[in-house]
Amino acid sequence: MSTHEVLNQAPAREGVDEFAANVPLVEAVARWGRGGSQTGGGSPAPDSPDADGIDAASVLHDLGRHVGSAAFQRDAERANTQPPVLHTHDRWGDRIDEVEYDDAYHRIMAAAVGAGAHTSAWAEPGPGANVERAAAFFLLAQVEPGHACPVSMTHAAVPTLELAASGLARDWMPRLLSREYEPGLGGSGVAKRSALVGMAMTEKQGGSDVRANTTRAEPTGSDGPWGREFRLTGHKWFCSAPMSDAFLVLAQAPGGLSCFFVPRVLPDGSRNVFRIQRLKDKLGNRSNASSEIELDGTAAWLVGDEGRGVATIVQMVTRTRLDCVIGTAAGMRQAVAEASWHVRHRRAFGELLVDQPAMQAVVADLALESEAATVTAMRLARAYDDDADASEQAFRRLATAVSKYWVCKRGPGHAHEALECLGGNGYTEAFPLARRYREQPLLAIWEGSGNVIALDVLRVLAREPEAFDAFFAVVADATGEHAALDLEVAEAQAVVLEVSRDPASGAVRARELTERLALVLQASLLVQHAPAAVADAFVRSRIEGDGGTMYGALPPGLDTAAILARA
Repeated sequence: MSTHEVLNQAPAREGVDEFAANVPLVEAVARWGRGGSQTGGGSPAPDSPDADGIDAASVLHDLGRHVGSAAFQRDAERANTQPPVLHTHDRWGDRIDEVEYDDAYHRIMAAAVGAGAHTSAWAEPGPGANVERAAAFFLLAQVEPGHACPVSMTHAAVPTLELAASGLARDWMPRLLSREYEPGLGGSGVAKRSALVGMAMTEKQGGSDVRANTTRAEPTGSDGPWGREFRLTGHKWFCSAPMSDAFLVLAQAPGGLSCFFVPRVLPDGSRNVFRIQRLKDKLGNRSNASSEIELDGTAAWLVGDEGRGVATIVQMVTRTRLDCVIGTAAGMRQAVAEASWHVRHRRAFGELLVDQPAMQAVVADLALESEAATVTAMRLARAYDDDADASEQAFRRLATAVSKYWVCKRGPGHAHEALECLGGNGYTEAFPLARRYREQPLLAIWEGSGNVIALDVLRVLAREPEAFDAFFAVVADATGEHAALDLEVAEAQAVVLEVSRDPASGAVRARELTERLALVLQASLLVQHAPAAVADAFVRSRIEGDGGTMYGALPPGLDTAAILARA
């Protein structure tokens, strides 16, 4: 008799169309994508082509099958187990400051750029373009999140680069919009046809307080096609994706904190001074290199007005915050998909786990959180399209901050509970949820940790009160369906009014206010767009507070089978 026979293990979850398997995402693309209707309207057939004849659903199904393939999953694992390696010098002792990535990482990047997950919404604009770009970004980040950093920054850099001198924008914009991925820096007479853009803002003494930056920018007195040239000197504590082709950098110019464009390769083909001092040894996000850099007489070109660095780069920061929401939602989807797969194949005490009420409640609760995050992310993406009117722009200004705070805060706990569904397997590196558990906290930190974001909500209240009007106008579309939600909306509005009347109390109540706003937004979107079983469960457990504080403590009488069917 064999002493080792493998029984009762879930098969590998591969060969899956991850887009088709994600019903809320399919519905969101149908509703808000280019083939859908206006901002908050109804849903056309999921496979209907858009106005330009592009079958977005077909493209996303192809991408879903690619990221759900065994080959892509192996690449995702390898990119994280064979992390980037820094080479400061070549074998002759010359400074090169290059980061070497495994070939698996390059294959993932090629897929992301080829799918337009970076800049397709800019290259092919129109109503719904940001939704389709967000869906592609979502699918890729669901399986391998680390590469999403340079992809997101390149997408977000476009509106800031549009503020640069015409010659700089003319030379670089086509490269950002290209769907060709070219690893390496090029140079030495070899001009790259594509480019990725990163950013370097924070310094060790300031962190989120970028106005405390000490990096100096000294004008050279030279003005050319790329605009005013400066030389930068200083240290950046965090520089993400240091092998990007160019960076947006904040530094202190004579006129104050300003934004600069820093290419790795100069127009004459020589290397710019960009000294990568070390790569950060991070909790997660292993496939993506994060670094400390030294700038020492580094050539840079002014973007926007001198002394207006924060205002110049804010468009980039806002869009990377949106991608934090999308990325966290993608991570929640991976967690739900893996947990659902496991419980549908694993038996305990004579039954499949999925047939046991306690496990049903846990996975259904995880699915509720995932669906709420997904519909929030996609609705926000729609508000970034070029047809967004003043009200939509005001809505996104507030809703992005609110959602970034809440969705990203919920990510780590969600990943932990999903990991637990797999038991001991979930805690091993052989399964993807251990990697996801380490990944989710990053998105709550990147582009502003909790307090920074909550205080940003207060700044919106002080400077752009019309954003709250726009926000509650969106939420109001769900009123009248649930008395508890209507009451919570009224209470949230009351807190807004109280804080506006007593700004001194604002900092103390900033998190409370932000959480209330986030929950009423998510609940209202589910009431408007999700099946009744999902919306009712979310309102009863999150708004009425009829559930417990842990996942799986759902109130009685919910249709968990219907919720699980969507997972």
